[in-house]
Amino acid sequence: MSRSISDVVRNSPFASPFGHAKCEGLKINDNRTVAALSADAGAKDGDSCAYGSTKFYALCGLGGIISCGTTHTAIVPLDLVKCRIQVDHAKYGNIIKGFRVTLKESGVRELGKGWAPTFFGYSAQGLFKFGLYEVFKHFYADLLGEENAYMWRTSLYLAASASAEFFADIALCPMEAVKVRIQTQPGFARTLREGAPKIFRDEGLWGFYKGIVPLWGRQIPYTMMKFACFERTVEALYKFVVPKPRAQCSKAEQLVVTFCAGYIAGVFCAIVSHPADTIVSKLNQQKGSSFIQVGKQLGLLGMWRGLFPRIIMIGTLTALQWFIYDSVKVYFRLPRPPPPEMPESLKKKLAAASQ
Repeated sequence: MSRSISDVVRNSPFASPFGHAKCEGLKINDNRTVAALSADAGAKDGDSCAYGSTKFYALCGLGGIISCGTTHTAIVPLDLVKCRIQVDHAKYGNIIKGFRVTLKESGVRELGKGWAPTFFGYSAQGLFKFGLYEVFKHFYADLLGEENAYMWRTSLYLAASASAEFFADIALCPMEAVKVRIQTQPGFARTLREGAPKIFRDEGLWGFYKGIVPLWGRQIPYTMMKFACFERTVEALYKFVVPKPRAQCSKAEQLVVTFCAGYIAGVFCAIVSHPADTIVSKLNQQKGSSFIQVGKQLGLLGMWRGLFPRIIMIGTLTALQWFIYDSVKVYFRLPRPPPPEMPESLKKKLAAASQ
C-alpha cells in the first residue's frame, strides 16, 4: 500500500518546471521534462521532503496560513482607518485625521475592531493562496513544457496566482463581509460571534458573498501582481544587485532579498487593486447596493481615496508575508530552488539561430 501511494505521488501531474533542487539550473531528461523540481527528483540532502510532494504542498499551505493570518491581524488598526476613509471621506479625511477622529470618539480599543474575522478570514485565504499557487505553477508548467515554461514564465506566474486566488477569495469573502461591517457600520456588532449570525439572519448566505465579484476584482489583480512581480524582482535582484550568486548567500541574506522583493511587489499590488478595494468597503457598508451602483456613486476619483495608507499597509504587509513564508520554508527545510535559468536545449536553439 505504501509503495503504491509513493508511486502515485511520484507520478503526480503537479511536477514543477523551473529548476533543480540543487543550484545547477535546469536539466533535461530523456522525456524532455524538467526533472529538477519534479517529485521524481526526490529530496535533496538536508531537505525534509521532495519538491512537489504532497508534504511540500501541505507545508506551503501552512506557511500561507501563518504569513497571511498574522500580518493582516497585526495591521487591523491601519485597515480600520483605511476602510473608514473609503466609506466616509468627509469625516475621516486622511490617515492622520482618521486615527485622530477614531481615537477621540471611541478610544484605543476601537482600533482593534474586526481582528477576529480578519485573522480567520485571511488565514483561510493564505492557505489557498500560497498552497494552490505552488500546485498551479507546477501543473501549468508541465502543460507548457520545459522551454515554453521558461520563456513564458511571467505569464505562468500570472495564471497560477490568479487560479489560486479565485479559490482563496471564496474562503475569505464571508469573514471580509463581517470585518468591513464591524469596522464601518456604527452599532452593527463588536465581535465576530455577534456579527456573523446577524448577517445570516438578515440576508441569508448571500449576505456573506454579495461582495465576491468586487473581491475577485480586488484580490485577483493584487495577487497576480504580488506573485509575478515578486518572482521577477527576486530574479532581477540576484542578477543585477546581489554581488554574489544565490548559492553562495546565507539563509539570512536570501531572506533579506525576499523582504526587499516583497516590498517592491507590494507597492504595485496596492495601486492595481485599490479601486476595487474601495468598492468592496462601500458595498459591504450599504445594504442592497450593487457593484455598479457603488462604482457610479464613488466616481473615478472617489475610488482612489485612501490610496496612501493602503500603499503603506500593503507594501509592508506583502514584504512581511513573503519574509514569513520563506522563513517557514527554511524552518521546515523545504526545497527552495534558485530563480529559473534558461534550459540548455533553448540555449542551443538560440545559438544555432544566431549563426
